[in-house]
Amino acid sequence: MTSIGFHASHEQLAPSALLEAVRAAEEAGFEAAMCSDHLAPWSERQGHSGHAWVWLGAAMQATSLPFGVVTAPGQRYHPTVIAQAIATLGELFPGRFWAALGSGEALNEHVTGDRWPPKRERDARLLECVEVIRALLRGEEVSHDGRVRVDRARLWSLPDVPPALVGAAVSAETARVVGGWADGLVTINQPVETLRRVVEAFREGGGEGKPIAVQVHLSWAPDEDEALAVAHDQWRSNVFGAELAWNLELPSQFDEAARAVRPDDVRGPVLVSSDPARHAAWLSELGAVGADQLFLHHVGRDQERFIDTFATKVLPEVTT
Repeated sequence: MTSIGFHASHEQLAPSALLEAVRAAEEAGFEAAMCSDHLAPWSERQGHSGHAWVWLGAAMQATSLPFGVVTAPGQRYHPTVIAQAIATLGELFPGRFWAALGSGEALNEHVTGDRWPPKRERDARLLECVEVIRALLRGEEVSHDGRVRVDRARLWSLPDVPPALVGAAVSAETARVVGGWADGLVTINQPVETLRRVVEAFREGGGEGKPIAVQVHLSWAPDEDEALAVAHDQWRSNVFGAELAWNLELPSQFDEAARAVRPDDVRGPVLVSSDPARHAAWLSELGAVGADQLFLHHVGRDQERFIDTFATKVLPEVTT
């Protein structure tokens, strides 16, 4: 059975509003939550980007949900800093936290002033970070001299059981590599055949039997035109391929690149419909591909209306 979680988008809501949204999601019957970890939004129209790790402490105290975060060690975050944050949340909230590790986007990482590496180098850096983080979570003292440098680091407050380190991947190629080291996979909604290839690659790479989560970008409103307008306004900066999406550095650059994106171009990257039954069908298709969890991200700002509608008309159809 596929469980349904709530995705908290720091880029679109103030931290206080996002906290209220995740509380409402738990009350409405969402079974889990995850959040993004950005320094900057994808678009100036989105207008927010709270600190994910600070917010996670508040959100996990305010709810009883299991939580995950998608983050990128190696440039903006030293792996020791990430390991300490993971360990602390794991100790505070046993069995309720996981972290998905990815290679990052220039949008968030360029602020260090360091060179933004090509994808192959970023992937190699991520693998080094994973090794460092796992060793620290085992309680080891770690020194490392490679793409990241660590000098005699040790974590002093550890959870009894280390939180899962999940791999973030969009392409089948990355998912196959992730299968070799990760405790699970988190990816995004894509055409069903594309998503099936990602899932199969993860399993072939060593992920057989490990949990798979899909973050689902969607837009719902009572009126079809409104649902499409919301998606176009808030998410048209997120329809680009990896070469552009991972390498632009400023929200203004994403907005400039998105000037030619038409409303109908957003359909696909965002599941757009005013019909809750259509959304339920889409989610069932994604679950059938092999997803154990679906984290729903309504790309509009009105989270209350989305939560209420999906709790009564969509979740029961997908989880039964």
